Amino acid sequence: MSWLTDIARPEIRTLQAYAHADWEPGLVRLHANELPWRSEVDHSIAGLNVYPEPHPHALMHRLAELYGVPQGWAQACRGSDEAIDLLIRCYCRAGQDAVLVCPPTFGMYGVAARIQGARVLEVPLRRAADFALDLAGIDAALAQDPRLLFFCSPNNPTGNLLDLTALLALARRLEGRALVVVDEAYLEFSGVDSLSRRLQDYPALVVLRTLSKAHGLAGARCGTLLAQPEIVSMLQRVIQPYAIAQLSIEAVFAALAPGPLAATAGRLEVLRAERERLRAALQAHPQVVRINPSAANFLLVEFRDAATVLASAHQARFLLRDFSRSPGLGNCLRITIGTPQQNDQLLACLP
Repeated sequence: MSWLTDIARPEIRTLQAYAHADWEPGLVRLHANELPWRSEVDHSIAGLNVYPEPHPHALMHRLAELYGVPQGWAQACRGSDEAIDLLIRCYCRAGQDAVLVCPPTFGMYGVAARIQGARVLEVPLRRAADFALDLAGIDAALAQDPRLLFFCSPNNPTGNLLDLTALLALARRLEGRALVVVDEAYLEFSGVDSLSRRLQDYPALVVLRTLSKAHGLAGARCGTLLAQPEIVSMLQRVIQPYAIAQLSIEAVFAALAPGPLAATAGRLEVLRAERERLRAALQAHPQVVRINPSAANFLLVEFRDAATVLASAHQARFLLRDFSRSPGLGNCLRITIGTPQQNDQLLACLP
């Protein structure tokens, strides 16, 4: 046991995980109080009348292979949201510990922390520098000993990549004290390498990945936490058994077969091209003030009158994400990159 366990909540360090029913698929299951017949609407491979594997080892092996980490370094979760929640529940004592976030960023970091009763330290990104990290502000906030530091790269909702060298330096500096969590939900759209390849050299580093975005499986709810095995083991004490539904497991294996993976790669190329085409078209529009550089599958656009643009898009049956009430994002809308036809229709409806 190392400092990765020592800094966790004392209650979690001594917690005995739930003792689930034995998992031996080849035997007749008369031990888990399941119905012995399938439902008439059940078209799954394994059958929905029985529980899925409590901790789906084959799925986690496939995800480790996908993300290029050793076996035992990947934990499947119900989306990245659950990974965020598990980390905070494991490492933050209510009323005592803190997490650090850099807004504007993904809101679930702060929400999950507040649900747990952890303090939230905010060090805003520097808007004047294309939403770069405020390294001096982060350095000052470290005096309050945050237990977890959350960073999203490419960042949501701004779309920019963060300074990865600075994040690795933080992970090195905080060894023995805290974990640096880098959320790479949009990494496939950026063309840059994942920090997961640095996990063995940086014990304080945790990387979050998801199949929701690039792989088109948002409805399957399958995210992955990548970290040292000691961290993965800690989370497995807390995660609910049977967390990943059988239909989701089967959908993931199907989506990660060679054919679908090749199709995903082709769609990513189209989407990157569409992102630049949409950016150029919007930049020439009289309503647009500024478009933030994006390495994700969306653009954060500042308009002269965001409310009018939002209404026009809605009338044309498009939903855009309104960030105009968020601090530092006045008149900003986040626009997800659609199909070429959808992007053309959106451009045509702008006032």
